[in-house]
Amino acid sequence: MLTEIKHESRWRRWSRLLRQAVNGEEQEFTSGSIDRAIVLLAIPMILEMAMESLFAIVDAFFVARISNEAVATVGLTESILTLIYSVAIGLSAAATAVVARRVGEGNRRAAAVAGAQTILIALILSVLIAVPGFFYAKDILLLMAKDPAVAETGQHFTRLLLTANLPILLLWMLNGIFRGAGDAATAMRALWIANGVNLILDPLLIFGIGPFPEMGVLGAGIATTIGRSTGVAYQLWQLFGVGRIVRLHYRYLRPRWEIIRRLLVIGSGSTGQYLIASASWIFMIYILGQISTEVTAGYTIAIRIIIFTILPSWGMANAAATLVGQNLGAGHPERAEKSAWRAGFFNMIFMGAVSVIYLSGAPFFISFFTTDPATQQAGALALRIIAAGYVFYGYGMILSQAINGAGDTRTPTVLNFICFWLIEMPLAWWLALHLNWGQTGVYYSIVVAESALAIMAMWVFRRGQWKKVQV
Repeated sequence: MLTEIKHESRWRRWSRLLRQAVNGEEQEFTSGSIDRAIVLLAIPMILEMAMESLFAIVDAFFVARISNEAVATVGLTESILTLIYSVAIGLSAAATAVVARRVGEGNRRAAAVAGAQTILIALILSVLIAVPGFFYAKDILLLMAKDPAVAETGQHFTRLLLTANLPILLLWMLNGIFRGAGDAATAMRALWIANGVNLILDPLLIFGIGPFPEMGVLGAGIATTIGRSTGVAYQLWQLFGVGRIVRLHYRYLRPRWEIIRRLLVIGSGSTGQYLIASASWIFMIYILGQISTEVTAGYTIAIRIIIFTILPSWGMANAAATLVGQNLGAGHPERAEKSAWRAGFFNMIFMGAVSVIYLSGAPFFISFFTTDPATQQAGALALRIIAAGYVFYGYGMILSQAINGAGDTRTPTVLNFICFWLIEMPLAWWLALHLNWGQTGVYYSIVVAESALAIMAMWVFRRGQWKKVQV
């Protein structure tokens, strides 16, 4: 009887904690239990990242019903869009670092001003990306794939997503403001709304259900754009209308050049990290594109599944970044360090469990997306090999993001350059094309590079230089 009472009490505590995390009730993370703070921040951030990855999963699921060329188009376009994601995520990390530090110091007005300057940066960047994207979409696809059918099938899809890139930028960058403020629940809801709209519109526009025209792969692009735009509208309403922790005013949109400069300096380091990683990913898919369309399609599907677990882990990493930033702002550097190590431990356990699942059930997961035997085989091989390094990734991604949260974006950039450009890319070329390992060589190079990055990040974080960075 006593055991049942203890079990029920424990269950109630966890249920209450989950409810508080999803509702975003907690706003103070610079005191009290570190594990509790990690859970309260990480749960909505994990759900947020899972919703972001769901965009790619849903698109791949429906587009796979069209053709391998359509799937390859989505994969190639996504590899190009990662350049935009890199800018968005990088500047999002800058917003998180600055806002978290100001909130930790108790200066919420300064946090709001910094958030408004992030919006100005997004508007300018959007125009710079949209113009070449509109005019050169087909040329980009032809450069990436040797099969001209892929470029012919997907040029309109690629042109749309490159031109209408503002929702992509804002969805990431505005959520960076929420994460820095510790309001992870609002960031999560924005992605729920965006994905709900996308999930409904995808089949309607792709297959022409009911009164909607059949638009094929272009329909997936339109659905995704409308979904993301709806999420952005919700974010702006929360920032300018509700403002639970950080509330923006239109007068804050006047350019503050010192703050913009600071955001760009921090963001350039963060963006550099993701641009380096994205360029290596583009290089990987370029090598696979020289092998066959089936291999490219299989890798695309496998990456969608991997992203579904990697991005929730990025949710844990973002929680660590927020805790590091706020605790440094509050003058608690030791608490900031302990928070990152604890988050890394939790993430390592999670990703180790996922690795076991993928190693044993890769063909089963790939079969959900395609019935083509060659594509299934390629996708299962990619999923199994890449998942073998998950335990290493668990700590590495947390500690790298924690260093970003402190405002030190230069160090992770150097680590990314070493691991992805000096190790992964040459190794992939040598194994895949010189030694004729084919796709297997590409996948092994990814595991080697990611594992090296994790080990280096642990060494750098333990040195503690990130504690001295001024933001």
